[in-house]
Amino acid sequence: MSMSSVEAFAAAQAKYAQTFETHLENGVNFISRDVYIEPGVVIAPGATILPGTILRGATVIEAGCVVGPNSLLENTTLGEGSTFNASQAYDSQLGPHSKIGPFTHIRAGTVTGYGVHLGAYVETKNSTMDDGTTVSHLTYIGDSDVGKGCNFGCGTVTSNYDGQGKYRCTIGDYAFIGCNTNLIAPVKVGDRAYTAAGSTITGDVPAGALGIARERQSNKEGWAEPRLAAYVKKQQKKMADAKAADEAANGEKG
Repeated sequence: MSMSSVEAFAAAQAKYAQTFETHLENGVNFISRDVYIEPGVVIAPGATILPGTILRGATVIEAGCVVGPNSLLENTTLGEGSTFNASQAYDSQLGPHSKIGPFTHIRAGTVTGYGVHLGAYVETKNSTMDDGTTVSHLTYIGDSDVGKGCNFGCGTVTSNYDGQGKYRCTIGDYAFIGCNTNLIAPVKVGDRAYTAAGSTITGDVPAGALGIARERQSNKEGWAEPRLAAYVKKQQKKMADAKAADEAANGEKG
């Protein structure tokens, strides 16, 4: 006879309570029992697990790491001295002294070196990133091999899928990828090369070069004013009405 949901919950609670106690006795730091740790997870003494953390599968948390709050790692190794804040990682290897999060999505096959930073709203998949590379925010890196010491500006996308196949980007050491760069794979950016902000890079950028692929700016004087007249009038009325309503409400309170 199968267990009821209440019985199943009680059994799970007992099982994972024992796992928690084992890690606590081994010197893992907790400030709350509000965590979920599966029995196969390995956590080094001295690591800190904050509330809302879920650790599943063959995850390994090395010494000195701080994980959480509100984080999930599944079949992932987090190298010593790393922080992992409000993010998720699956089937990946994150090197020592990594700084992950918040709101980072690390998909299967991500491998990073020492001191890599993956920040807010960064997504990675099936990619390698060497020591010291920084991807601070709002970037997708998929099917790519990235050298050491690289910097990715906000809004960078590796365009790795054309509807039929997936292709790789290769980015050399100390490359600087400008904001809102699209890298159309397969493409290579050489060591110490730049891409200009707003570029769509479809060809290789040689080492030490600047890749620019964008339309030159031109300004059409007076073009916007007649087209925005109705919009400006609407916005001004909206703000005036809101302020009048606030003043009326405050007058009634007085």
